[in-house]
Amino acid sequence: MIHHYSIPVQDTKNVSQVLVRLFGGTITSFGPYQNWYIIWFGDEHGSAIELYPAGTEMYPDAGAGQANFRYNPSHSKFCATHAAISINRSREEIFQVAETQGWKALELPRGGFNVIEFWIENRVMIELLTLDMAKDYLVFERKLPIYYVAATISKSSSTIVRSGYEIVTRLVPGHFSFKHRVFV
Repeated sequence: MIHHYSIPVQDTKNVSQVLVRLFGGTITSFGPYQNWYIIWFGDEHGSAIELYPAGTEMYPDAGAGQANFRYNPSHSKFCATHAAISINRSREEIFQVAETQGWKALELPRGGFNVIEFWIENRVMIELLTLDMAKDYLVFERKLPIYYVAATISKSSSTIVRSGYEIVTRLVPGHFSFKHRVFV
């Protein structure tokens, strides 16, 4: 279970307000830092998203202390961190919020399910799943252990990818192309 994750954004205050509009919940400030916010979804899992100013880096303490933070002025405006999040909103509501903010959002297939790529500030992507998309995701996800176990019979990682691709293609025809590798 993932309870929270963090993403870097340019305008932490605006993004926190947009995310609360999408997910509901509460905004609180975070730690001793200015312009750092947490969006608490208010669900039974304590789900939350932490918003750090773009360029923030987290690094381990040299001793036994907690994680440290610093600013990197030469950061890229993009990041690879993302999450797939179920949301109790319609496609139309999600696209309306994106349009209001001038942010990119589009529905795309991910094999056996669809997601809405929702690009916060056109820099950070979260995959939003409406209730019907989440249902399809769970059906797909529950089949993966079967494919994984079959694929791990192979002896090398390159064979695992090839074997995984062949197994998934055979068991779920038409859902994957070679570009969408499952066991990488």
